[in-house]
Amino acid sequence: MHRHRGRDRRPAARRRTTGGPPPGRPFAVAGADVVLVGYFPAGQRDFAALMDAAAAGLTARGARVVARAVQRRGVSRGGAAKTALPLSPRTLLSAGKVREVAEVRERTGADVVVFLNPLTPRQHGILADCLGCPVVSLAVAPPQV
Repeated sequence: MHRHRGRDRRPAARRRTTGGPPPGRPFAVAGADVVLVGYFPAGQRDFAALMDAAAAGLTARGARVVARAVQRRGVSRGGAAKTALPLSPRTLLSAGKVREVAEVRERTGADVVVFLNPLTPRQHGILADCLGCPVVSLAVAPPQV
């Protein structure tokens, strides 16, 4: 009898990360120090106003916004060529921006990182692991197809 020596083809068991609340469940930000992160295309000129409105909303809920980070896409000549490519399936942000947000979070001692953009459950887990704190999205994630 022949025994297959390759990797087991069964899907791995999914594990739940402890990076934050499951998507769709509210997270209490009252009294928390927050890093606010937004991802915007080059064509969106009012990103500063959107960040200000989100910061005001978080402040009204009792949070304190200690830092902000913005990832722009398609602003440079090289980045404009990548605008048609899909977003990063792992983190939504570039690796450098994730490192930058992690450093800012550590330096400020923030309790949570809040994204303006929708995040998938997988992105929630990966970002929580990379940033070392809970990750919350203010937007609702689009349905998976």
